[in-house]
Amino acid sequence: MSDHRVKWTAADLPRLTGRSVIVTGANSGLGYHTAAALAGCGADVTMAVRTVEKGEDAAAEIRTLHPQAQLGVSQLDLADLASIRAFADNWSATHPDGLNILINNAGIMAIPRRETADGFETQFGTNHLGHFALTGLLLPALVAQPAARVVTVSSQAHRLGKMDFEDLMGSGKYRAWGAYGQSKLANLLFTSEFQHRIDAAGLSLLALAAHPGYANTNLQSAGPTMRGSSIGARMSHMANSVLAQSAAMGALPTLFAATMPGLPGDSYIGPDGFMEQRGHPRVVGRSKAAMSDADGRRLWTVSEELTGVVYPFD
Repeated sequence: MSDHRVKWTAADLPRLTGRSVIVTGANSGLGYHTAAALAGCGADVTMAVRTVEKGEDAAAEIRTLHPQAQLGVSQLDLADLASIRAFADNWSATHPDGLNILINNAGIMAIPRRETADGFETQFGTNHLGHFALTGLLLPALVAQPAARVVTVSSQAHRLGKMDFEDLMGSGKYRAWGAYGQSKLANLLFTSEFQHRIDAAGLSLLALAAHPGYANTNLQSAGPTMRGSSIGARMSHMANSVLAQSAAMGALPTLFAATMPGLPGDSYIGPDGFMEQRGHPRVVGRSKAAMSDADGRRLWTVSEELTGVVYPFD
């Protein structure tokens, strides 16, 4: 691996011709810049988006930057298990050679309590359970390619999180930021437990995680907007413009995790600047709660039960 004192950028990405990639939430923010960078390096990128029209608009923008980009747009609603199964079935049927890189990027942050189509609290259901189900359904495609990678985007907010296994859905007491922190903590516990199971099965697949620091995306204003707080939304936009790094910079840890040679499984990548809020990608630490093997195993069992997706390691 390279010396972390060297400032890694998107210019350091390798050629990815012939590699297949899926990026969830690829029509805006971090997902858009992740998809654009990978497509610019020759990868065949599927932009998995909730709204196809927005995805097609984003793909058109990427093609103006990279006229030779190989891009597909497919509908995927991570808050609906039927949509996840349909996406995984269709993608696998049309890509018989398998999947090289899965980027579990899409997410929602600190919104009022809502429920998914399957009755899950929306942040936990989308940020964790949706990606858990998607990854499991795509596992045969991933193991069909040597040294494939799954990169799940977490957050520094995982440090605020606590796994409340007695009330994962926040039906008893719901706090928007607490639920977000729990979902991002779940992303890291999933990554660790996934890598444990990959290793036990003797597979070459890698499970990794990344966080963007404080990046200027529309994620921050979604919660205030859903609460009807125009002042909160304006304040989020102002903070983004003054304090945040660009979404393109925020995508670098994900790109690093997806492509950097020599990274061990369960690596967590974030910015190298003050409090990991901005900067260039490097390996970073995680909270003590995110290193609980017992919670990782329990979360895995619960996630299989809730989603009905059992990973076919055998």
